[in-house]
Amino acid sequence: GRRRREAAEEEVEETPQEKKLRLAKQYLEELRQLGESRPAPPFSLLLAPWRCQGAVLAYSRAWGRVLANPAHILLFLQVQPPDPARIRVLRGHQLPVTCLVISPDDKFIFSASKDGSLIKCKWEVDSGKRLCVVPGGKKGTEERHMGHASQVLCMAISSDGKYLATGDKNKLIMIWDAATCKRLHIFTGHRDAVSALSFRKGTHQLYSASHDRCVKVWDVGENAYVETLFGHQDIITGLDSLSRECCVTAGGRDGTVRLWKIPEESQLVFSGHQGSIDCIQLINEEHMVSGADDGSLALWGLTKRKPLVLARQAHGEQEAQGLQQPYWISAVAALRNTDLLATGSHSGSVKLWKCGEGFRKLEHLLDIPLVGFVNSLKFSAAGDFLVAGTGQEHRLGRWWRIKEAKNSICIIPLKQKTTASSPESPGSS
Repeated sequence: GRRRREAAEEEVEETPQEKKLRLAKQYLEELRQLGESRPAPPFSLLLAPWRCQGAVLAYSRAWGRVLANPAHILLFLQVQPPDPARIRVLRGHQLPVTCLVISPDDKFIFSASKDGSLIKCKWEVDSGKRLCVVPGGKKGTEERHMGHASQVLCMAISSDGKYLATGDKNKLIMIWDAATCKRLHIFTGHRDAVSALSFRKGTHQLYSASHDRCVKVWDVGENAYVETLFGHQDIITGLDSLSRECCVTAGGRDGTVRLWKIPEESQLVFSGHQGSIDCIQLINEEHMVSGADDGSLALWGLTKRKPLVLARQAHGEQEAQGLQQPYWISAVAALRNTDLLATGSHSGSVKLWKCGEGFRKLEHLLDIPLVGFVNSLKFSAAGDFLVAGTGQEHRLGRWWRIKEAKNSICIIPLKQKTTASSPESPGSS
């Protein structure tokens, strides 16, 4: 009886919409397991059962590219170790890269650094051409100087590629025209460093998080502040959102992950890490992944307050001051609506992971050698490359320094073992 009560306490009440989405995901997982046990049928056949599932089609917007391109469901089965010679390294920042984003069309990479600079690069196979550089300035010159005058800690780009938002250690959020790199607005209101930003998908609603422990909501299109949400007991280190009017945050040393429901001004509290939770990302509308400085990597379902799976010492251990300590997880990334994850630390490699058994299992796939602190990771929308922002120091401090590391952007192509089947080429392999 006690166990049943504890299990009930861990459960978060589901709405009818959330239940339908969960059942749809469960059905996809069954299809995936079926595909592992026999040759994959043409995707036209895979999609046939869905045409009879009105509930699933009604939620196609939430599934996004999964329904539009079901090859993504199987992508994690196809990744091979990349050829080190094909990993491109883009230089330009003088100090460690702290954050980066990829434009929705996968053509451009925006990055920022502790030197306050902002760089826009065009992604090309043969050249990582720099299209725009906004240099950092001195503190107090923000109104006269186009760029940031302190360390840039975070950035986000709207899903239509129109707006770029950046946040710095000097409490400021700057809004940019992503096409021209022209600054449009400066948002003030946070009382400490702005540490995380995310645009709600399909809108120009911006969520910001700060070391002042609060989350703020902004309407970038209207150049307006909307509201402030409180709850965390320590600095907020990470934030992410998708299509729903909600966001998730990592609360540093308060040991919690929180789901904020914006219209209701309510929050759900999740716990499971032992150390400071430093990074977080949504995998889909009902699962998320987080990493902490105790070396643990957690997979969460938004209907349970405890992790579905917790991988301890995900990047191994290091010897520090005569003691064995886990490598901190400094960055996580998820290829949206798939089972492929990436994690970064300062262990000398980026790790790729596969989520299995309905997000109740984490399987390590491969290591990609990379020297330095991996402060930011992002998959391209198509899943054909992964971008890492690296530096000699952690993005939030100077606890260690890796002299042999380069402050750079690394573009890692992701090879596939076989060509995925598609409606245009049924039965291809």
